[in-house]
Amino acid sequence: MGYWATLRMERGAKEKNHQLYKPYTNGIIAKDPTSLEEEIKEIRRSGSTKALDNTPEFELSDIFYFCRKGMETIMDDEVTKRFSAEELESWNLLSRTNYNFQYISLRLTVLWGLGVLIRYCFLLPLRIALAFTGISLLVVGTTMVGYLPNGRFKEFLSKHVHLMCYRICVRALTAIITYHDRKNRPKNGGICVANHTSPIDVIILASDGYYAMVGQVHGGLMGVIQRAVVKACPHVWFERSEVKDRHLVAKRLTEHVRDKSKLPILIFPEGTCINNTSVMMFKKGSFEIGATVYPVAIKYDPQFGDAFWNSSKYGMVTYLLRMMTSWAIVCSVWYLPPMTRETDEDAVQFANRVKSAIARQGGLVDLLWDGGLKREKVKDTFKEEQQKLYSKMIVGNHEDRSRS
Repeated sequence: MGYWATLRMERGAKEKNHQLYKPYTNGIIAKDPTSLEEEIKEIRRSGSTKALDNTPEFELSDIFYFCRKGMETIMDDEVTKRFSAEELESWNLLSRTNYNFQYISLRLTVLWGLGVLIRYCFLLPLRIALAFTGISLLVVGTTMVGYLPNGRFKEFLSKHVHLMCYRICVRALTAIITYHDRKNRPKNGGICVANHTSPIDVIILASDGYYAMVGQVHGGLMGVIQRAVVKACPHVWFERSEVKDRHLVAKRLTEHVRDKSKLPILIFPEGTCINNTSVMMFKKGSFEIGATVYPVAIKYDPQFGDAFWNSSKYGMVTYLLRMMTSWAIVCSVWYLPPMTRETDEDAVQFANRVKSAIARQGGLVDLLWDGGLKREKVKDTFKEEQQKLYSKMIVGNHEDRSRS
């Protein structure tokens, strides 16, 4: 049905000479993998008949290189576009997946309107009822389990209460999940790290495994849930004032993983949600404590609903409403073999190795950029690095001529 709608839209747009898809896709600008020095030399050659060795240390034409790079970055950089939802090439009858959605034909409009009625009047009430049931059972169930004495029976009940409630919450999103290589699921005393697309990543993984969560203490409904679940399971919650204390966080995590009877910790080391197309820099903290790391790759299929949370644009309530009014949330989860830090490897190298494995398995782009750029400005060190490269080229040329 969605494929037919896409063909109808494309034909109608072609007849009316309308642009159907937003010019956002990758590949707007052809970028050749050349160095700064090579590109500046090419600019100098094209603008001057003199040999490059006879030119002065600095040429005014060098400015054009930096101007062009700046314009390319503004139009099509590889970082900021990871923080907005990708537009589908085929329409799934959700107007949010085509930014230039417009009237094409009466039949298509009627079909879209029917979809709205089904999603908002039939699916949404059922999903809200399931979500309310799952959250209520989680709070009540874990609170009651928390009063039991510590032991195997309490652990058994806690595990099954968590699994039952998270699976009900997954049903509230009509999530269709395919788990691969379950033999590699995280074990006690380890750390489970995964790429991060959405807050629902937590229930996607927790509906198939039993984890200790790590996070900041919240207020409101989230705070009620946190206080309830920690009574039944040893989650690791930090006060707002403690989150920025790296040594305290590392100490708490180390103490947890050293106890092999405790659950594996679930961590998303990117620190922010990325739009299901790539994996960005992993924070090194969770890779410094010497525990076995269990990588997990999560890949969503946006054909029936985009799970990416653009927190700069939508609040949590709005985001959940969008999820519950999608057709379904379809995703695949791969459990990768456990990885440990090698003797000649530092925490950053280990984090990059794990990140590359996740990106490769999930078919995602492996980026070195920090996801913190979503809300912060580029650090001065990145600018200084480009300045040093250019300075080295100029000084190097000058020293070579001095020797000759």
